[in-house]
Amino acid sequence: MKTILMTSQKGGSGKTTVVGLLSVESDRAGDGPSWIIDTDPQGTLSQWHKRRDKDTPQRAELPFDRIADGLKKLADMGAAYCFIDTAPTISAQSAALIALADLILVPIRPSPADLWASAQTVALVKEAKKPFLFVITQAKPQATITAQTVAALSQHGRVAQSFIADRVLYAGAMTGGKTAPEITPRSPAADEVSGLWNDVKSCFHENNKSSRSVKYG
Repeated sequence: MKTILMTSQKGGSGKTTVVGLLSVESDRAGDGPSWIIDTDPQGTLSQWHKRRDKDTPQRAELPFDRIADGLKKLADMGAAYCFIDTAPTISAQSAALIALADLILVPIRPSPADLWASAQTVALVKEAKKPFLFVITQAKPQATITAQTVAALSQHGRVAQSFIADRVLYAGAMTGGKTAPEITPRSPAADEVSGLWNDVKSCFHENNKSSRSVKYG
């Protein structure tokens, strides 16, 4: 099982939306079964999940000090992926969750405030020597600020090629316990989410290649 952690110090960066999108997309793409864990006290991801009329993804309710054990049990049960949503802050809990993750996703809106706020998150992830991927959210594709944000982030780590654009459909779908691709399977939003999921999966493939290429002696 691969554990994917969504973290960012900046509130409103789209963490919960991306967790919902990817956890559903992973099952839609045939890569599941997938689970979600909500560690944000606001519980937005849990509220979204309660509104769903489908069994996937499944949600694990765990106290923070039992998450490590819970992840092991999910793996034993045959889970393929577990997506963890986090609070918009950096704390000792953040470091503990990063240590448990196989991949960190850092959502970033194309704005100076989000860029500045990402520095502490990236420092913590790099200190833990964990692979990470920046995910551009609420993007306006033709806006100069989007290109500037990608250029700035590229100096510090990999940026997903697929952006989550600023679309009303994403929020509207979440309100009803769904995701945009579930409502409109043939749409730009569906293409964005499918592309992002492929970007995420490619991180694992590249890490495996890197591991196999290491030579000793």
